[in-house]
Amino acid sequence: MKRKTRNNWLAAAGAGVLVAAALWSNRRGSYDLSGRVVLITGGSRGLGLLLARQAVAEGAKVAICARDPDELERARQELATDGAEVMALVRDLSEPAEVRALVEEVQQKLGTIDVLINNAGIITGGPLDHMDVSEYEDSMDIHFWAPLHAMQAVLPAMRSRGEGRIVNIASVGGKVAVPHLAPYSASKFALVGLSEGFRSELLQYGIKVTTVCPGLMRTGSARNAQVKGQHQKEFAWFIVADSLPVLSMDATMAARQIWNACRRGDAEVILGLPAKLLSAVHGLFPGTTADVLSWVNRTLPGPAEEAGDERRMGYESESAVSRSWITSLTQKAARQNNETTPAS
Repeated sequence: MKRKTRNNWLAAAGAGVLVAAALWSNRRGSYDLSGRVVLITGGSRGLGLLLARQAVAEGAKVAICARDPDELERARQELATDGAEVMALVRDLSEPAEVRALVEEVQQKLGTIDVLINNAGIITGGPLDHMDVSEYEDSMDIHFWAPLHAMQAVLPAMRSRGEGRIVNIASVGGKVAVPHLAPYSASKFALVGLSEGFRSELLQYGIKVTTVCPGLMRTGSARNAQVKGQHQKEFAWFIVADSLPVLSMDATMAARQIWNACRRGDAEVILGLPAKLLSAVHGLFPGTTADVLSWVNRTLPGPAEEAGDERRMGYESESAVSRSWITSLTQKAARQNNETTPAS
């Protein structure tokens, strides 16, 4: 009886800790977005669009950028439906001059930028055998160099005002190297280091930099990922993992938690219980984690023939598995978050 009572007490205590943790992570903070100028890179779809929706709903003036003009225009029209002030700019963030021009144009038309969210990203999945230097260069251009140039461009005005918010969307893949995502993980590791370094030196000027490390989120972005190797199999495992409720989290909830962390000025936020557990275990047992992931790697699709060197988009690598009911949550998110064309 005593053992049963003790177990019940432990279960209740554990549940209480989880509830307290959830309440703590969802507290808003006092930073008001109304009237603020917010720049979100990669804001035309997926997580970027979700963040833009919430900023617009709170009265912010929002600028978004992406490479695809049609995609951007659809996002702009949606965001501006109720009269919100929204700018949509076509930019290639792999070009430093375009990043600086982006910041300058936003500040000329909307005012000095209060919040910069470096969200733009690319992801290429596949075995090391099919990853060449271009994959690493492209990932670094978007995940490291673009945020660096954007931060440098907004800092003079933020310093002169004595305040500002910068949010860098990294990944749990920037904490733990994930098999078949080497270029992505390497560049996200770089972004985490950059973001933490900027925070430590900018707090004295009232500028708070937040590093966000999400796990899998159901944004619908899987179909716009790139795959190499056994294309259909690579895309299938990726989109299935992205769709499972236990492994992935609701993207709207993720966006809300990101904004709350920004308002509070948190140093870091890791999103999703699997991501938190993986990061914690890796921090304590890095060697063991790497060895376990090597076993995970053995369950993933192996290298292909020469055709595996070709980069293909996820939507070009569909199969019966990737179109099945298993991926229905991600397919729904893709339709909701501008990840599909009107004809899709």
